[in-house]
Amino acid sequence: MPGTFDRSRRSAVTRRVSKNFDHALSKYFGVNTPDAKAGQGAHDAYVAALRAHGTEVTVLPGLDNHPDCCFVEDVAVMVCDKAIIPKLGHESREGEQMAIIEYLRGGSEIIHMNSNCTLDGGDVIFLDDRYLIGISTRTNRAGAEFLAKYVKEAGFEVELIEIPDSTLHLTTVCSSPRPGTLVAAEGHLSINQIGHLAEEIIWVPNSETYAANTIGYPEDKVIIAAGYSATRQLLLDAGFNVTTVDMDAIREADGSLTCLSQFNA
Repeated sequence: MPGTFDRSRRSAVTRRVSKNFDHALSKYFGVNTPDAKAGQGAHDAYVAALRAHGTEVTVLPGLDNHPDCCFVEDVAVMVCDKAIIPKLGHESREGEQMAIIEYLRGGSEIIHMNSNCTLDGGDVIFLDDRYLIGISTRTNRAGAEFLAKYVKEAGFEVELIEIPDSTLHLTTVCSSPRPGTLVAAEGHLSINQIGHLAEEIIWVPNSETYAANTIGYPEDKVIIAAGYSATRQLLLDAGFNVTTVDMDAIREADGSLTCLSQFNA
């Protein structure tokens, strides 16, 4: 899967915001009730940014019965030619997987997790030669170990990371925009947890936790959420070419940049 492993991100699938986005889950970042119109506007700008970076984006229709349906990262984890389909960590989201299965079925082997497992794709980061899997309020140890089995069979290493209750997912507070580099938010993960994993760790201020979620492309190009000046400067100082996208309306439903995509190649 080149889109995962080398950050070329040649193609991706996204899903339009549900008309019932106002009922989307919100606990960590939301201040106001999520708004479907504003959310779709942010989603459109996001898709435009991916396309500007060379990604061919397929946009699937929204699902009225699933307010969180635009967060397609959670509903499948790609391991080479296998699509691992989890039982999602919040019961209200069960059923979202079926729509993505229909999209992935043509080119991937579909593997369903055992019933005792829970996992959200937002708890998974690919870092060069290994998968980082967060154990969180949404991903239990059984789910992490189920995924780890297939990751190891594919020849990759696995690192399980305990995620504190202060955050939703591993990707909420951490991302890898280029080989050997992690961007992480202060106050959530510790140097003891991730210090041995990367040659370079860019720690963003706790007050800008949301900006730790990034999308990296080749040649040190990176997309980050708009409005986080300290993080933007840290990435510029580290040699990145930074593009920003206004994600405020998506943030109201605890969604971040990576949440909105399933990269395929």
